[in-house]
Amino acid sequence: MSTQAELDLSERKVVHDERVKERNRIQRLLIRPEMGALIGAVAIFIFFAIVAPPFRSPEALATVLYASSTIGIMACAVALLMIGGEFDLSSGVAVTFSSLAASMLAYNLHLNLWVGAGLGLILALAVGFLNGYLVMKTKIPSFLITLSTFLMITGINLAVTKLISGQVATPSVSDMQGWDSAKAVFSSSFSIGSVSVRITVVWWLLFTAAATYVLFKTKVGNWIFAVGGDQESARAVGVPVTAVKIGLFMFVGFSAWFVGMHLLFAFNTVQSGQGVGNEFLYIIAAVIGGCLLTGGYGTAIGAAIGAFIFGMVNQGIVYAGWNPDWFKFFLGGMLLFAVIANNAFRNYAAKR
Repeated sequence: MSTQAELDLSERKVVHDERVKERNRIQRLLIRPEMGALIGAVAIFIFFAIVAPPFRSPEALATVLYASSTIGIMACAVALLMIGGEFDLSSGVAVTFSSLAASMLAYNLHLNLWVGAGLGLILALAVGFLNGYLVMKTKIPSFLITLSTFLMITGINLAVTKLISGQVATPSVSDMQGWDSAKAVFSSSFSIGSVSVRITVVWWLLFTAAATYVLFKTKVGNWIFAVGGDQESARAVGVPVTAVKIGLFMFVGFSAWFVGMHLLFAFNTVQSGQGVGNEFLYIIAAVIGGCLLTGGYGTAIGAAIGAFIFGMVNQGIVYAGWNPDWFKFFLGGMLLFAVIANNAFRNYAAKR
């Protein structure tokens, strides 16, 4: 009897041992990387719904989602790269580079636009591979490597476009073969009731869902978190660090190509100076969504929420009738709020 009583007492001690106590549901929610961004997104939505009545309409929501989606697709890829411990400052101009390459190759070589898009994809992936390879080969921080790439691509976009077309924009390609089918994939719209929604919103959700699945349901996701947390320790346990990081840079290149194709087939021509500065919007969306600048922490869902905040602020200011110059002020304020909130939630959960 005494032995059974001792066992029962031992089991009760194990159950109540704080060292093995599981976090409750609230604590698990609080330490989610995207929690600060989610609270901020709800606050911003309520704010603009009050101060800008047109913001509450279904048409306004469709516009906000479209503005969010073009940032969100890139923010998803940039978030994965940041979780892996790296940056890509060339991502903004890489979007323009991809669309310029596809347009000019197809136009000047008299190719089907799908062939031009395929060649543009090859070039975009090559840029991503080059960035990743140089970062891993030279051990130079990705900030400096991709800053160099940013400057070179910016020069290529402007100089080559002027050299070939004689102007700063590409010629019209709307009458070329492949236009209709490519536009349907990259830049079409569909209706939900009386509201027109752009196809990029669907692609944005699919990118986010796929990235989330990879991060949390596959060994590749474990590798991404590992190389971002401590790449030497990851290498010591057999993680293919070089392949993972090059792959992440190439995914950024692929996403840049995808958004570039939307740019081309939505507007027919592409301005060679576009994209400069957008890389900071992608990074800001990822950071607002909970990604740490030091790597190893974050989610694709958080980046999607960060992009949605961008869309709400961008369009909310317009619907409120305010000066658009306030946009960057609001975006900076949200970045500061999200960083402080995420740190506070993590510290609270850790203490609890």
